[in-house]
Amino acid sequence: MSLARPLSADHQAKLKSFLIAEVLKALNAETDKVKDPEHVIREALTNAYTRTKLQLPEGERTHLFNEITTGLIGFGPLQALLDDGDVTEVMVNGPSAVYAERNGRILKTDIVFINNEQIIRVIENIVRPLGRTISPDYPAVDARLPDGSRVNAIIPPVAIDGPSITIRKFPKERLGIPDLIRLGSLSEKMAEFLEACVKARLNIIISGGTGSGKTTLLNILSSFIPPEERIVTIEDAAELQLQQEHVVRLETKPSDAGKANEMTIRALVRNSLRMRPDRIVVGEVRGGEALDMLQAMNTGHDGSLTTVHANSPRDAIARLETLVLMAGLDLPVRMVRQQIASAVDLFIQQSRLPDGSRKVTYITEVAGMEGDMVTMTDVFKFEQTGTSPEGNVIGHLKATGLRPIFMARLKASGFDLGADIFMG
Repeated sequence: MSLARPLSADHQAKLKSFLIAEVLKALNAETDKVKDPEHVIREALTNAYTRTKLQLPEGERTHLFNEITTGLIGFGPLQALLDDGDVTEVMVNGPSAVYAERNGRILKTDIVFINNEQIIRVIENIVRPLGRTISPDYPAVDARLPDGSRVNAIIPPVAIDGPSITIRKFPKERLGIPDLIRLGSLSEKMAEFLEACVKARLNIIISGGTGSGKTTLLNILSSFIPPEERIVTIEDAAELQLQQEHVVRLETKPSDAGKANEMTIRALVRNSLRMRPDRIVVGEVRGGEALDMLQAMNTGHDGSLTTVHANSPRDAIARLETLVLMAGLDLPVRMVRQQIASAVDLFIQQSRLPDGSRKVTYITEVAGMEGDMVTMTDVFKFEQTGTSPEGNVIGHLKATGLRPIFMARLKASGFDLGADIFMG
């Protein structure tokens, strides 16, 4: 009778790869949804291990089995990152290319998957409880985790180098205006001004790049909406956490196996107009729904809020023009710009700076039209004055000294802001 002997690190890695491959075969052989995947995994592990005729020490074998089982159930190797409160985003580019964002900086982690099949298994574990599927015929999926975190997954043949996962984590603690002031994202004057603008029912668009904090800012600004108002929120993946009682949350629905039962952002915006909303809050406009949103703003749905991808308020105007044209109507550019100028009161530019910090870099009023151009006035802005030896951005948030032309609307709503707010 041979004695149980521990394996070298190299041999243990080879054994682990073999066992995972055998388990994945067993899971893939199940024609129906696996009701008890842990039982299937344990059984397949035992069978595969027996065939190797190895005799590992009991503790080492148990640890190996547990490691493989937890790696194939739930979020597998990603669980540690999802449990880390300092991690705000998780990105999987491949088995040995897992990145995480901490404090605004993206760094490669030491977490690895055994192979692409294990990544796909984790994706399936994520989307299956949500009623979503992913396959070569439907290789991309957007989903929302139970805690609200947003997941995008994409697999071959679309993902050429293998499956990829991106998880935008949902913060366990809601940020508020005091947090943004403490973090230097905006100033007290800017906060007071924005609160007045939301409560006075100005139409506001938050513009910014990917990961700049647009949704977080939208969530915070929405908290200023009075509790007695009826709010309809529309999102691709529901992230907003409004605290008001009278809220209806709508989320898009992808088509099922090519059937014509898809519910897009545009369809939901149109439907929301029949729901007697006081406010419409759209997580992000990225297509023809921009036209419907502008028309809603122009026809009595004041106080609407949304976000758009753009690098500056002026770029946001150009982006909205493009999105409106995606609605399929052959509208003259001047007419589109008139729609924007009459609908939107304020752009708030949210930026992610080179040091990873996120700031409101512009608060810009839409002043009207001059000729064929939309005129804009910066009310507040961030001025960078340098960079510290540690790479941190140095600068200050300041008022430009210009008072917006909608001050009369703010005053009529009970907000008589002092002149000192607009002093630099």
